[in-house]
Amino acid sequence: MTTSSLADREGMRRTSARADDGPAPYIREAKGTITVWFFVAVLLILAASTDIMALRFPDPDDAMRLLEVRDWLAGQSWWNVGQHRFNGGNFPMHWSRLVDLPLGAIIAVTQPLVGAEHGARVAMILVPLLLLLTVMMLLAYITRRVAGREASRLSVLLVPMAIPLLAQVRPMRIDHHGWQIVLTVAAAAFLVAVPRIRTGFASGLALAWLLTISLEGMPMAAAVVGVAAMAWAWDPSRRAFLLSLTWTLFVGAVVLHVVTRGPGIFAPACDAISLAWLATLGIAALGITGATILRPAMFAGRIVALGAAAAATATTSLALSTDCLAGPFGTLPPVAYRIWYLNVLEGRPLWEQPVSHALMVAALPAVDLFATVREWRNAHGDQRFVWAMLLGLLVAASGVMLFVERAGATANALAIPGAAALLLALLTRARTIPTVGRRTVATAAAFLAVSPAYIALAGAAIASRVDPAVQKRAALRESRQICRELYDIRTIGTLPRGIVFTPLDVAPDLIATTHHRGVGSGYHRSPTVIATVIQAFTGSPERAREIVMASGASYLAGCPGLSETEIYRRDFPEGFWARLQAGERFDWLEPVETGTPALAWRVIRPLPPVARRP
Repeated sequence: MTTSSLADREGMRRTSARADDGPAPYIREAKGTITVWFFVAVLLILAASTDIMALRFPDPDDAMRLLEVRDWLAGQSWWNVGQHRFNGGNFPMHWSRLVDLPLGAIIAVTQPLVGAEHGARVAMILVPLLLLLTVMMLLAYITRRVAGREASRLSVLLVPMAIPLLAQVRPMRIDHHGWQIVLTVAAAAFLVAVPRIRTGFASGLALAWLLTISLEGMPMAAAVVGVAAMAWAWDPSRRAFLLSLTWTLFVGAVVLHVVTRGPGIFAPACDAISLAWLATLGIAALGITGATILRPAMFAGRIVALGAAAAATATTSLALSTDCLAGPFGTLPPVAYRIWYLNVLEGRPLWEQPVSHALMVAALPAVDLFATVREWRNAHGDQRFVWAMLLGLLVAASGVMLFVERAGATANALAIPGAAALLLALLTRARTIPTVGRRTVATAAAFLAVSPAYIALAGAAIASRVDPAVQKRAALRESRQICRELYDIRTIGTLPRGIVFTPLDVAPDLIATTHHRGVGSGYHRSPTVIATVIQAFTGSPERAREIVMASGASYLAGCPGLSETEIYRRDFPEGFWARLQAGERFDWLEPVETGTPALAWRVIRPLPPVARRP
């Protein structure tokens, strides 16, 4: 292919992208997207089939989410999301019922047909996969808007290559993180669409929904509003879009707050939408409105007006949320912060992750930053403007990812349009190679270049094969000396109903799959419970007995080899759990056979007499 034909192809691509402003092309291409999604969904279901049948949750949060849905369907108030199976019923939560809606609807419909257990499985398959389909369609639209139809088709193929993204929308993953990705991408899709009042409304509504589900979405909501405001500063014709976006965000957040919190709308909160956060959104809407009413003639004047609005918003937030400056985890008891929070790696910065994992999360956004800058520099007119907006969002998402690892899924999603454009350019060059062998190698290299997460994953797998510590743990699991997964502890479900004192991580799985109740788990609105559980397992046997007896527990159980119990064993070798795992026995605990590597004891009541010292 000649240089002139390449230029013609690029011109046709840009012309096609400009022609794709309406929904009709997207509807025509939806069939291809659905076809790809179907095959990916089938593969994901097959890969997770064992987990589905065993009701094996990817994360304790997924088990807790199922508990929340079941309790709601059983009659617990829509406005009460506390978990009454923990801590004698005093276990507040801050989660949103909005995530429960589709899960509850599917369970309610399927339960009469297949039973409660299989109804839950159907919901835990369908909801994540429908989120996957939604994010595929949204990314296909964004890509077509900025890079044309051919790149749009490639973007759908790239979604399964973004491992951090795929991990949040796979079967059994029903926590709110998949919703955060979809709603952020939806807001971005309407941001890069033709700026109209209705697209501003849609983007604002997506952000209001995002913030109601999780306040973790605030940085990306601010990024979307910020990019929209800067776009208005550059092009004042976007005023209607900007005002529609900001006011829909504010009003939508107010309405959703009232609907989902009910009597609790006035309760202060640092980890969820509250009146202070709503006031901040309201001041932002007023400030931006004021900036647009002033209509500064020069770009610099519009930037100054937006700066004043941003300053007013920040001042309001600081004045009304002083107690939140340390974040929702800043007030944890020291033992809970040090032993629990600092070991929840998904909430920690990227530089604290294992190197292979950090590379897997950050590789695609890094590639796409290069690709997006390249496309922005080569684009012209409206396309250059849209690429600039997408670049702003990607920079913001990558910045959040650096400080919170789990935000990497959103960064990977927003990276796909640029990666698809780069892949199209690489494949176009590969097609010009006359030799079949070299052309095949170049095509494979093009796909590898835009799916570096799999390279990092392969490297980690190779490294683990030569790591003695990893091999030792694998051998212990194979010999059933330590637990493989959280579900190994479920066998105590055959014991008479009672309260089970367990480590934090296994509690949701146990309570979701048995008739037992628990003491506590790793949710920061119950910091005293977290600290108490940790103190029992890391402290002296005498202190542990005091805590366990006070909890009213009938049983004590744990799983050797899991990350939490390994911390207790490794860092507190004289502590209660380390001594239990080493085989030491105590007269107030009666061993119970589990049939798995899990360890369990029946708490003996009344207490055996304590021997007096001579």
